[in-house]
Amino acid sequence: MATPKHAPPSPSTAATPRPRRSAAEQQRLEVALTELFEQRITFNQTLGLAVTSARSPNPTLQFAMRPALVGHFLHARLHGGVISATLDAMGGLALMVAMGEKHAEEDATQVLHRFIKMGTIDLRIDYLRPGIGSTFTASAEVTRLGGRIGATQMRLVNDQGSVIATGAAAYVIS
Repeated sequence: MATPKHAPPSPSTAATPRPRRSAAEQQRLEVALTELFEQRITFNQTLGLAVTSARSPNPTLQFAMRPALVGHFLHARLHGGVISATLDAMGGLALMVAMGEKHAEEDATQVLHRFIKMGTIDLRIDYLRPGIGSTFTASAEVTRLGGRIGATQMRLVNDQGSVIATGAAAYVIS
């Protein structure tokens, strides 16, 4: 009897799922991502960015309005560069979280090593409303996570829930 040409793989050759990192190791990764964004990327400190979630699928950043971030002194609204830089950082964080999920079998150190060559290669920001508010929250969705390039869509909202700006970005990830 002939064997069919497209037979399913035998149990011995079927791909076995890789083990996922432990809950404790996942917590170490989230703490390491928070430290990276809040303490090691000094420009994020200048902006006052705080990671409110480094967890998939909804990573978020938040910051408070303060005089150093004002772009228009008469109206006390955010500088456009602050908005752009925040959304760029948010897209990067979202990709880092997604890469951690994609490589869930790796420990925190291995995942963090993947970020060495990461950088923004394209960024588009749409300013929708004046940056008025006391606090702002950024969020992002990963729209593509390939082997070399990742893409995100980001948004920034104020404490009243108004969307201040949206963005789209592409990053080299390897």
